[in-house]
Order: sequence, then C-alpha cells, then structure tokens
Amino acid sequence: MTYVITQSCCNDASCVEVCPVDCIHPGPDEPGFGAAEMLYIHPDECIDCGACEDACPVNAIFPDYEVPDAFAPYVDINAAFFEFTGEQDEPAPLPPAGAKIPGGPLKVAVVGAGPAGWYVAQELAATRRCDVEITVIDRLATPYGLVRYGVAPDHLDTKEVAEDFAKTARHRRVRTRYNVEIGRDVTHEELLGAHHAVVYTTGAGEGRSLGLPGEELPGSTSAAELVGWYNGHPDRAALTFPLAHERAVVIGNGNVALDLARLLLADEEALTSSDLAPAALAALSASGIREVVVTARRGAEHAAFTSPELRALADDPGIDVVVDEADLAGLPTEDDVAERTAGTFAAVQKADLLRDLAARPRRDAAKRLVLRFGLTPTEILGADTVAGVRFDDGEEIEAGLVVRATGYRSVGVDGVPNEKGSGRFPHEAGRVIGTEATYTAGWAKRGPSGVIGTNRACAAETVRTLLDDHAAGSLAAPAGESLDDLLAERGVIVVDQAGWNTLDTHEREAGKEIGRPRAKVTDREEQVRIAALARV
Repeated sequence: MTYVITQSCCNDASCVEVCPVDCIHPGPDEPGFGAAEMLYIHPDECIDCGACEDACPVNAIFPDYEVPDAFAPYVDINAAFFEFTGEQDEPAPLPPAGAKIPGGPLKVAVVGAGPAGWYVAQELAATRRCDVEITVIDRLATPYGLVRYGVAPDHLDTKEVAEDFAKTARHRRVRTRYNVEIGRDVTHEELLGAHHAVVYTTGAGEGRSLGLPGEELPGSTSAAELVGWYNGHPDRAALTFPLAHERAVVIGNGNVALDLARLLLADEEALTSSDLAPAALAALSASGIREVVVTARRGAEHAAFTSPELRALADDPGIDVVVDEADLAGLPTEDDVAERTAGTFAAVQKADLLRDLAARPRRDAAKRLVLRFGLTPTEILGADTVAGVRFDDGEEIEAGLVVRATGYRSVGVDGVPNEKGSGRFPHEAGRVIGTEATYTAGWAKRGPSGVIGTNRACAAETVRTLLDDHAAGSLAAPAGESLDDLLAERGVIVVDQAGWNTLDTHEREAGKEIGRPRAKVTDREEQVRIAALARV
C-alpha cells in the first residue's frame, strides 16, 4: 500500500518534514519545488506509516485504497511523476540555525493575518535562538486573509489550513490584534517604536487594470472584486454584478480564472454546500449565465492554470469543457522535453489534459466552459453597460459580464518604501530596502505567485534574515509607547483570537441551521459586535 497526494495539495510541505524515508518530492529545498503544481509520493518507497496524512493541513493525502473516486487519477499521477523525473536531486543543505541570541524577548509585529503572516509567526514561535513575543495584526476583524476571502468557497479542504494557523494563534509566544489598521489606527513609526521589528505580510488585494476602453462600464470588473464579493469580504460584500446574460467572459487563464468560471457555472447544490457569502449565494443561484469563455493572450503552451484545477472542471458532469484542437499545436509532448523536471512534468500533464479535452465528444451538459487562446482584448463593448469584448483579430464575443483575472497588486503602507506599479516592498531576502527593522513575506514580498504553501518557504527566508539581524545587533530595543496603550488611548475596538473564535462559532452554528458549512457575517460592524460577546 502507498499513500497518494491529491488535488487540494497546497504545497505546504508539512508532509515532507514528517516523512521518515524521504519519499515525498519535490521538497522546499529541491530545485523543482517552485515549479511543481503539487507534491507527489513515491509509490515504491512509501512505507505506509501514515505520518504524511496526519500532517497534511488540507486533507489532500489518502491511502491508495481510500482515494475518493473523484481523485482516482492521482494514484497514477503520483507514480507518473517519478517515472518521468527519475532519480530525485539531492536537496540543498539547510542554512545553519544560528547561535543563541542573548538578551530579553525579541518583540515582533506581523502585519497581515493571512497565510504568509501565520507562516512567519510559526517560524518565529518555533525558534530556539531567542525568546520571542509575536503580535499578529490585521486591519480586518477576521483572520486568515486569503484563506477566508480568496480561496474559492467550494474548496473547503483547502480552507482547512486555517486550523493549522489557529494552533499557532494559541502558542504562548503569540497574541492577536485584529480590526487594527496601520496608517489609520497607528503609524508605521509608532508600531516600530513598540517592537524590535515589523514584518509586513499584507498580500496583494487589488486587481490590475488593463487600461481598455470601456473598462469602466457596469459589468466590467476585476477578479479581486468578484472574488471578494462571493467570499463576503467586508469591503466588497455590497457590490452587485449583472448575471442575467447567458455568457460571461474572463480575461486571463490562471487558477483564479478557472475558479471564477466554476463558481459562475455551479449549480445551486454546489453553491449551497460551499461557504459562499449569503448575498452571493442568492445572486448566483438565480444567475442566467450558461457559458463562460476564458480567454488568454498567449497560446495554450503558456496557459497559467494548473492541471489539477482544470481536471476538477473536466470531471464535472454538469459542465462541458470546450477546447479547440487547432489551438493546441504548440503544446509539448513527453518526447519534446529536454529536461525531465517537476516543471516539465507539469507542462506535459497540462498538455495531455488539454488534448484529451479537445478530443472528447461534446457533452450534453447544461453549461459550458470554453477555453480560448491567442486572443488579446482591445475594447470592452457597450453603451451603458457591458455588451461584450472585442479582440485584436476583430472577433467580438457577446457577454453581460467581463472579468479581468490578470493579476493583483499590493497596496503600500505610509512610511514604508514600495515599488511603483506592483506595490510590492523592495527587499533583500525579506529585509525591506530603504527603512530600518522592517521586513516582508508573501505576496507583498514576491508578488501574486504560488499557492498557499509557497508562503512557508518565503516566510522562513524572511525570519532567518530577521533573526540574523537581531543577532548582529541591528534591531534597536523598543523605545516607544506599547501598541495596546496606543490603541486604548485612541478608542480602537480590538478583536483578539477569543473574539474571532466567538464569531467563527456563530457563523458555523448559523450555517448548520440552514444546511451550510457556515453563514458568513459580511458586515464589519456586525463582525466586531459579535466578536465582542467573547468579553461578556
């Protein structure tokens, strides 16, 4: 028997750490990790100990005899990875842990309670180099960032990673301060005055503009807005979108684009079983959309989505995935690749899946997902509202909703240098350039790339840099007023982890009453009010 990694793998690599026989690849210290779509278990080397299954934060690992039918192809995919790549490269040696650092506790503020922030907190809480006091801060009244407001609401297994972060929140070295915004409630300078160092893990939450004529029309939106709306983000929960037209167009073809397409085409049963925000559930259940066209500027060989994401759509009996064989001429075959790496394995897997879809007879499904390649949009059409999209070859596609899924940008923080355009913090190994004792991790550091688990290695690099700077005496002791005193003086209503637990329980119990995983509270003031009941 062997264990098998399946679709919801988040590349967190917790499984790699606990495997006693090193049969899970590629690991974070192996060359192919950054290009891998997921991790894989070698079927001939697995000793059936089950440690990986217990460690996986997203329930992606199963014994081969218990793999759900929907994930059955992953038994062969795990084996195929090792047949394709052969002998695995030796991992790079881990950097030395560093010497003990004398003195009192190192006080660190982590700004941003999404995955990157929690991975930073985990690394700091686990260090043996010095005592650490960690304060995790978020401008929202709820933690977990991307997990709550970015991960597709029907990917409930992926959202289970929040349970791992909740364990970190209970660590003796960690405290939480939600509903606190840097720049509004306290300045960067004041925050730094209360800590030895500040780490910004504020993500990338704004959609990119394409600068197209007609982009301002109602019905033209960004993925950031639509995703925030259906996930119940307080800043976007009140948005509305035209869903009556039978067709929507998504510009861009990464995993976010496919998530959007799947949610726009989902049936009411699938929507209800997700943790979709209540208003979005009502709107999407009544939607008239029957076809989503996902367009990309480049050819199919450059498709940005991953094969697990497309495979999930291909296996949905209610959706006919349409691919034109004429668009696939540039796709690689296994014989074409010169190097057999994790990256080229992913490319071949994706190419084979696209070819299979193109050859598959059309399904008599109620809804359609059409993948188009080589189309560059030049104008969003319409007078008072969106009517379609025009492309550079003159083709026009009618649609009532057009979504730009072409990337995200970060929002800067007053007093901290950031790059024009991307909004990222310029850095060297996580140390922000141009300011003192300030660090960054996650999308705010490297841009919107990778999956949830990618943030773990990114955070580890930043924490190594921070601890080395502390050991070198580069971090001044806090000399300003404490964060809690500043917030109390200004009347800021702070939500801590106990408050979040109260809100979390409220949402789960409300969801249970109506047969859903949770009923999200999307109004920020109501979130704060419910969280405050923890103090009663």
